[in-house]
Amino acid sequence: MTQPIPARFNFRCDDPLHSWNFAPHGRVFAAWEAGGDASEIVIAIRYLQAGGTSHSHLYLYGEDGKLLRQLTNDDSGQDSAPIFAPDGNVIVFTREETNNAREFWSVDPLGKALKKLEAAPDWYSSAKSSPYFTNVEPEEPASPNRSVSPEESASPSATAIPTYKSPDGSVELILREDPNDEDDQIDGPGHGKHYLLRDLKTAQETEFGKLPGFYGVFGLLHENQDKDQHFLFEGTLHVAFFDLHLNSTDGDTVFALDLAGPRLVRLSPNWAAPIPLPGEAAFLTFTENRYVPIPGSKKTANCSYMEHWDEKLSEIRYAREKSAALCYGASMYRPGKNPSVITLRRTTD
Repeated sequence: MTQPIPARFNFRCDDPLHSWNFAPHGRVFAAWEAGGDASEIVIAIRYLQAGGTSHSHLYLYGEDGKLLRQLTNDDSGQDSAPIFAPDGNVIVFTREETNNAREFWSVDPLGKALKKLEAAPDWYSSAKSSPYFTNVEPEEPASPNRSVSPEESASPSATAIPTYKSPDGSVELILREDPNDEDDQIDGPGHGKHYLLRDLKTAQETEFGKLPGFYGVFGLLHENQDKDQHFLFEGTLHVAFFDLHLNSTDGDTVFALDLAGPRLVRLSPNWAAPIPLPGEAAFLTFTENRYVPIPGSKKTANCSYMEHWDEKLSEIRYAREKSAALCYGASMYRPGKNPSVITLRRTTD
């Protein structure tokens, strides 16, 4: 506790993210101050309900998954696309009214100072989603056995086997297929069992089909802003991501290849888009779950959530337990890290 402030005769006690002023009459005043080392994530979540119209509001979570507070509660529209300011002191978001009018609002991380803005700040208008891993390759064929390999084929008529070396040169992935294996002829469960994980130091090779957690893999995901970036190496986190088509009902899913295991970990029953956290041995995912039961109803819905994964691939979901919900955007403020703000920009569309 610091010394009294003579002009106000209040006492002040600081914690990493908040300052608390204790007045003589017993009241406590809190003010949010950026500069602590704890990350926080704001998410626009619409919790679906059995009856009536559900609304999206902003919720602030600690990185550890603890709900810190609900920041908005107005039911006049749908709150979406929250983004932290670069200094972390304010959050700007979009409110879509029932008459299709779109408004811009701001609020601080304590849920105070909520106000409507005449226009969105320049930094908000220009903000884009942070880099994420995807399987979208508009300029290249989707099938891995027809992808261009870094190594040229020995024969002009032969198809090169895609081979990808890790950033530290310790391992490489060889996406070979067996033309006599029916599972390798389609993008579906069982595909990829003949893919190889090769240790470049020991020359040891392991087929994917022998890895714990194998169910099937197909394409190797790449970063959306760099199609040559296929690995996520941050500290002790060494992973690569693969997609797999399940069926027409469940769509696609995503597996993380944990090179430290090695093992395969499924990130979602359906799709999940990994979002790197530069400088941290962790990543976020925008996760889709289909046919989630709506509480109090016999109906189901296709839902979406924000999740956090650490170097052990332990999962934290930023939402109520067993909830049916839609994520309309998220933004994480990371004091002292570069970049300080990680954003998934989404609307209600």
